[in-house]
Amino acid sequence: MAVSKAEATWEGTLKEGAGSMKVGSGFFEGPFTYASRFEGDTKATNPEELIGAAHAGCFSMFLSALLTRAGFTPTRIQTTATVHLTDGPTISLIELNCTAVIPGIDQATFDEKVAAAKANCPVSKALSAVELKLTATLGA
Repeated sequence: MAVSKAEATWEGTLKEGAGSMKVGSGFFEGPFTYASRFEGDTKATNPEELIGAAHAGCFSMFLSALLTRAGFTPTRIQTTATVHLTDGPTISLIELNCTAVIPGIDQATFDEKVAAAKANCPVSKALSAVELKLTATLGA
């Protein structure tokens, strides 16, 4: 199985400093600051955004695998993640919102595969200490 790497560098104090994060493959590198993490500044990213992207991607891929194994070919699975950072600071909640187009599937089978993906995708497992809410819609 694969081993993935990422790195982050922070320079300076918490509020006045700045940092950068990058993934080992080189396909993403971005700055982050106190303001981008705690004050909603959109000129940089933050760890929670990257966790959300990882979770949305992992869930979508895992759901696709489960559907494929069950004989369905997904046309599209789109998942967004909203990661809530609260006092502490603590990641207190992750909300996944998935819309999928899967020809020939019935609602009960879709719901079963969604529940299995929620419980078993590797990122969901890694983040099991965080409350996870999932809304999944079967689109046309």
